[in-house]
Parts: sequence; C-alpha cells; structure tokens
Amino acid sequence: MKKFIVITSIFAPTEAIRKFAALPDYQLVVVGDLKSPKEWKLDNVVYLGVEDQKKLNYPILKNLPFNHYCRKMLGYLWAIENGAEIIIDTDDDNLPYENWNFPAFKGEFDTIENDNGFVNIYEQFTPQKIWPRGLPLNEVLNQKKYAISKQQSKIGVWQGLANGDPDVDAIYRLVDNTPCTFDKRSPIVLGENTITPFNSQNTAFCKELFPLLYLPAFVTFRFTDILRGLVAQPILWKAGYKLGFTEATVFQDRNAHNYMRDFESEVTMYLHTERVIDTVKGTISSENSIIQNIQQSYFALAEQNIVNKDEINLLNTWLKAFI
Repeated sequence: MKKFIVITSIFAPTEAIRKFAALPDYQLVVVGDLKSPKEWKLDNVVYLGVEDQKKLNYPILKNLPFNHYCRKMLGYLWAIENGAEIIIDTDDDNLPYENWNFPAFKGEFDTIENDNGFVNIYEQFTPQKIWPRGLPLNEVLNQKKYAISKQQSKIGVWQGLANGDPDVDAIYRLVDNTPCTFDKRSPIVLGENTITPFNSQNTAFCKELFPLLYLPAFVTFRFTDILRGLVAQPILWKAGYKLGFTEATVFQDRNAHNYMRDFESEVTMYLHTERVIDTVKGTISSENSIIQNIQQSYFALAEQNIVNKDEINLLNTWLKAFI
C-alpha cells in the first residue's frame, strides 16, 4: 500500500519533518510557498517549491492563492498522481511518537452510536475540560450521555490526536490554555449523524475519499480545515464510511501564534458550524457520487453566503483531477 504524508511549510526542515522523512514505509511530500527558504532540501523528501509547482500540469494552479495553507492541495495531487492509496495530513510542528501509525481502515471498533449530533470526542480521551476546534460553543458545557458499542465499520478518515498543545480554539487558549496529555485507549468511531470536527494535523484519508481532501481557500485560515471536515462527514456517511479517532500519536510543539488573531480568524467558524452540517445534510444524496455531493454541498454553502464564488471556481478545478 502506497502511503504519502503531505505537509506545507514556510520554514527550513523542522525536527518534525526530519522525523517523518525517516519513516521507512511512507513518502513525505513538503509543499513550499513564497516565504519558504529558497534552498530547501532534505533527503527522502519530495519538495515542491514555488518554481517546481509552476511546472505541474494541474488545473487548480490558476486559481490557487499563494501564502495560504491550501497550497497543500498540490501535495495531495502529486501523491495521487504517483499512486497514493492513503494520504496523511500533518504539520511541520507535530513530532511523531515511536511507532506512529493509523489503525486499519476496516474492522471492529468502539463506536458512539448514531444520531447523537455534535459530541466532544476529547471527553473519550481525557477528563480534562478541553474541546476540539470547531465544536459549537453551545455544546462545550453540554454533558451528553450516549451509548458506545463494538461495531464493524469501514473507516474513511482517521484523526489522530496530538499531545502537548492539541487542536483547540482560540477561546480555550485565551481563557485556560492548560496543556493536555490524552489517555491511551483503543480507537473510537463515530456513528452516522454523530459529529465531531476534525482537522488536518494528524489525519489519514483512504483513496476512495480523496476528493474530500479539498481545502477551502477563500474562508479564514482557522476555518479552512474545519470546514473541510464538516462538509466531509455527511458525505462519507452517504458513501458508507465513518470517521474515527485514535489516541495521541504526535506531540505538537506549536509554532508561535497570536491568539487574538486566531480568534478573529475563527469567528465565522463559531457562527456557521451547525449551519454547515444542516446545509450539507439537506443537499446531498446517497444516489450521488462523492464528487457530485461535494460539488452540490459547496453550491448550497455559497447560497448561504458561507463560501463565495472564488471557492466554487477553485473547487471545480480541484475536482477535474477526479473526473
């Protein structure tokens, strides 16, 4: 099975990148941007600098902005072109633990049963009061009771957690910011209509769901991967897949952030999270392909003014790679 790790970075090779590059069963692809060092180089890494990117024959290039996290999509496309069966998203500040890996994409797993709406998945891994970025704020204090049972599942996306400075929103960082070390436990899967935001920091996609790797480029930076994950979940249910979470397999030594700037970038996320899910669920159909469902979802989100026309144009060029 050909497995690719994709990272975008504006820094010289970090310790995390060096660790990922040393993994024997994976090909690491690093995507640069205008701020990246001109002489970026590291053994066992495919580096796509700006000049390399210009040589790629990908329709998305004409619509893809510079100085944006979404340029990571060029790495996805390169991996797909080179036979990827699994694509793993991570960042240049996530240090993988020894034996870093993901569970099988098919098997029997602990599963939170269907129809529980939004749940705080972090509660399954720690008693600490902490929540994932993108969880609706009105759900943060909601102590839900739900059943968990062993079920056979086909997993489309695995989200691995991160110790140290995990993925939380700016509100958590501004009012608490306690570091977190998650408990070790077996993987847990979410049933249909049970939702938790997932990000792009330690995340594996199976081949059949590669179109859902699309990263919105014309929403705020802190909404980009969360919006992707919200759109993806109802679509993967319709395709017969589920979302799963694993214990922390990386330690995040987070790059410096301005928390108030992060908060400003997250405002649209706080306002629109539930509406995104409702819009997508009301739009898609099990009779459609994944490509048709993602396209119709973004058309509906544009009608709701959650995304704009530039987003639709970029999505359409992205989807040309799968048609």
